[in-house]
Amino acid sequence: MSDAIHADKRALRAELRERRNAMSEQARDAAAAGIRDRLDELVELHGATSVSCYLSTPTEPGTRAFVAGALDRGIRVLLPISRTDGLLDWTVATADYEFTEGPFGIEEPTGELLGPIAVNDVDLMLIPAAAVDPTGMRLGWGRGYFDKTLGSMARRPPVYAVVYDSEVLDELPADEFDQSVSGIVTPTRILTLTPERR
Repeated sequence: MSDAIHADKRALRAELRERRNAMSEQARDAAAAGIRDRLDELVELHGATSVSCYLSTPTEPGTRAFVAGALDRGIRVLLPISRTDGLLDWTVATADYEFTEGPFGIEEPTGELLGPIAVNDVDLMLIPAAAVDPTGMRLGWGRGYFDKTLGSMARRPPVYAVVYDSEVLDELPADEFDQSVSGIVTPTRILTLTPERR
């Protein structure tokens, strides 16, 4: 990655992190309700019976209500668990899952570890992002977990990045390691991108 792209990404991440930290609790709650509704619509649209999702941190677009509702409807949900080697393990969410602190101080679920290839069997992937652009280019938070996961998959299901409305940006700095997504979910809309834009 060139120094200029690295610097642009770092500056943009800092700005986006500051914006998220400045959101009011009321705005976060409203966004989480919208995200739950849009994700429910997306699952219905794809007829998904098995999805991967992440458990949102307090400043991320809220996914926890969606996960709880999906479990109530009998949908199999895989949750990521970060490893120190840069890969993701997965575990099946349950209604009473417990948590532990992951390698970067982020709360992660406990459970039977299924290994990195478990995600190959899901119908739909819902992944975090700092921002996404209309071509499907995704800016993550810099650790590369989801880029490595997506880059290693021989057959990808539809992959949607979950962001706030203000985080769909016109263009993002990118390098050869960045992986695009096939759609974007915000509190107010679902954007499904055409295959030629991926």
